[in-house]
Amino acid sequence: MTTTHAVAASTTRQRILDAAVDLVTDSGWSSITMGSLAERAGVSRQTVYNEIGTRSDLADAVVLDELGRFLAVVEHGFDQHPRALDAALRAAVQGVLERAADSALLRATVTGTTGADTELLPPLTTRASSLIEAATSVVEARIGAYAVGASAATRATVIDMLVRTVLSHVMQPAGDERRTATRLADVVAGVLACHGQVGDSGRAT
Repeated sequence: MTTTHAVAASTTRQRILDAAVDLVTDSGWSSITMGSLAERAGVSRQTVYNEIGTRSDLADAVVLDELGRFLAVVEHGFDQHPRALDAALRAAVQGVLERAADSALLRATVTGTTGADTELLPPLTTRASSLIEAATSVVEARIGAYAVGASAATRATVIDMLVRTVLSHVMQPAGDERRTATRLADVVAGVLACHGQVGDSGRAT
């Protein structure tokens, strides 16, 4: 496939996913058919099947696409504070929680306020391993840029705890995003900082 064709295919797939999100937030997941999705995206039904696959594949693809947007928020949080791990963690977690609060797709999925059935929930709950793996990979890579005193095993455990806790807060918000982010960041940075500076005074050495 040439670069031009690859870009076109990527654009088509994204247009289909964007159309699916629009339909979910407008009238709920249960109302989506491949025909209605094709019509909203401006493509043929066969194109939808070629690009996405089955309805179950569509649910997974929609959730993973939304995950990509959340991970971009995480990346931005770390980019804002390249020399202060605790501040980076606060920014990343707060950004994720604020996006979750503003996500019409997430609200429709979790609360069912627009008639969404439970088909979008498994990728977020019982089949959430791919989400956790992707998020863990990003957080591990970003934390790896800071000098921390914790062992590799401790670091892996703490990151797993952080990712799963944030996902829990995304699904069931606990209130003020800033306060939640601060508490989580303080705990994680505190455990990781067995020695050296990882706070606002600068990057650890």
